[in-house]
Amino acid sequence: MTSTLLDRLAALSAAAATHPEASQASGPAPATATSVLADRPDGTVVRTGHTVAKAHAPDSDTAALATRLRIAAHPSLHGILLPPLPVTAPDGFLTLTEEGRALTRWPYGSPVPPDDPDGAPWEEAAVLLARLHAVDPAQLPGPVPPMRGPAKAARAMARLRAALAPTGGAIPAPRAPRPVPGPLAEAAGSIEAAWALLPPWARGVAPGPQPALLCHGDLHLGQLVRHPATGGRWLLIDIDDLGLGDPAWDLARPAAWFATGLLAPDVWSRFLSAYRTAGGRAVRPDGDPWPDLEIPARALTVQTAALAVAKAAGESRPLDEIETAVVDACARMTSLPRQLAPAARNVG
Repeated sequence: MTSTLLDRLAALSAAAATHPEASQASGPAPATATSVLADRPDGTVVRTGHTVAKAHAPDSDTAALATRLRIAAHPSLHGILLPPLPVTAPDGFLTLTEEGRALTRWPYGSPVPPDDPDGAPWEEAAVLLARLHAVDPAQLPGPVPPMRGPAKAARAMARLRAALAPTGGAIPAPRAPRPVPGPLAEAAGSIEAAWALLPPWARGVAPGPQPALLCHGDLHLGQLVRHPATGGRWLLIDIDDLGLGDPAWDLARPAAWFATGLLAPDVWSRFLSAYRTAGGRAVRPDGDPWPDLEIPARALTVQTAALAVAKAAGESRPLDEIETAVVDACARMTSLPRQLAPAARNVG
């Protein structure tokens, strides 16, 4: 992150520090020192007092993002999504840097504590998803863009291929190719094979087979905050992937974690039960949910494994235990092609 971008984000978050929606029920404003909450290539988040400012990915579709912001601010999403704060006018939720990068600002919400796994709000997340999936898209500002989950999976595969290319995906240079450790190349092969078994819609190259509902597109526990920060309700954040699509995608990551042994069975059962009890439409109301979740869960497993191997290759290190688990899950997918192939043909 450049100092210029940091300064711009700090100024943007500070300008909203006294906005009533930002400070609602949060008590006296904390010290106005700026802190960086996240700094990744796809997004930088800076906090000042009760507000945060976010620089979205450099390649963001600003028109689609503007629509997503209007949706997040719509009354139909009250109590489901954290609403944005205006930056240019009462209904202007996006501004651009001189380089064209999209900036937004939001009330500060307290995240899920990373050191309290037993207190993670799985049931609350499930209920929020059920409510999100029940929102009528026809009542929202539009046109509502597509949910970007499958597109993100495809981008993860592109990142994997670039990371393991002889020149790291860059323009070929007159130097010796960077060696790729054998285990990482083998892992990439398993991931590619699992990816090839997925139907076109799950790879982001065809429309989905299910009726499109409003989806979050990237659900995990890092996408929940309490607002107000002290004692407030849980709300969903990060609307960059919000849009119309198969709602099963929003359940796919916890489903994949359960299938790979990374999420305890009782936690998965609580999450699924809360979603069904709240009337969630992504899965059948009772019985085995896996026919509805299998393909999205496989896609999210492949995406997670692809990013893990790309990161390990970039850092010239072996896979850790969790990364190995998701790669192993991809290998198991390819050992059962007859079970997936009919599903792939039917929904492609």
